[in-house]
Amino acid sequence: MLWLVIVLIAVGILLLLLEVLVIPGTGFAGIAGFGAVIAGVWIAYAHLGTFTGNIVLIVTLAVNVIAIWIGVRSKTWKKAALVSTINSKVNEINNVNLKVGDTGKTISRCAPMGKAEFNGHFVEVDARVDFIDPNTEIEIIKIDHNKIYIKPLKK
Repeated sequence: MLWLVIVLIAVGILLLLLEVLVIPGTGFAGIAGFGAVIAGVWIAYAHLGTFTGNIVLIVTLAVNVIAIWIGVRSKTWKKAALVSTINSKVNEINNVNLKVGDTGKTISRCAPMGKAEFNGHFVEVDARVDFIDPNTEIEIIKIDHNKIYIKPLKK
């Protein structure tokens, strides 16, 4: 019966860790883990006696307190957290030297936003109200800060 208590408590603690680290917010793993730990302690009291039940309860509480203490340390979360930063900008057209009247072609469908190529540089463009298919010849009609407005060329 002691093996059942140990298995229930171990599975319960693993489910609680799973709830916190892998699938937070679902509740299922947390509730099942908490239930497994409670069931393990209850079986220890009911079938192994009060003395063994007290030992199991104290050890279970100690393991949970140590797990919480390790979990709240900042070093633990720094190892698990995503710390990369994005330091680029969309449409850095200052480096491309685009001007009104330049021609190019669409790379993706512009509905109304899309990608286009001008002089070998790929930029995000705005077709205002038109939908423009890929590989369509286009012309820049306006540049407002980093936003490029285009129109299709008439054939």
